Amino acid sequence: MAKYQYTVEGTDYDVEILEIEDNIAKVTVNGAEFEVEMKQMLNPTKRPIKQVVAPEATNNIRIETPKKPQVAAPAGAGANIEAPLPGTIIDVKVNVGDKVKSGDTVVVLEAMKMQNNIETDIDGEVTAVLVKQGDSVMEGTPLVTIA
Repeated sequence: MAKYQYTVEGTDYDVEILEIEDNIAKVTVNGAEFEVEMKQMLNPTKRPIKQVVAPEATNNIRIETPKKPQVAAPAGAGANIEAPLPGTIIDVKVNVGDKVKSGDTVVVLEAMKMQNNIETDIDGEVTAVLVKQGDSVMEGTPLVTIA
């Protein structure tokens, strides 16, 4: 389940994505359940969304990636930080060779007119940047590789 907190024109909304099946998303907004029909199919199979929202900041999404030992890695090797939902890349905050720490923002993703800071939960070195500003991405698209 993915949980988000949004403020739209001064009104707070607690949004939880329960599941996506074909082009229908089952969500709750402030406790009320809705089925949302999407124009474009995101996931052809029924499965829960895998995301963890950073509790300390609204609209920040922290992607859980397995911890890896610090080893010099060839270009492109390591763990991928993936898009937690479909959207447009607004900003890429890292370059190949940058050192990052858990909690660092690596990409800013606009989804549903909200800017989401995509953070890493591992320390390491960026070995690949797989997107650029303006790219449209789907859920699960690799954005950055960190080793």
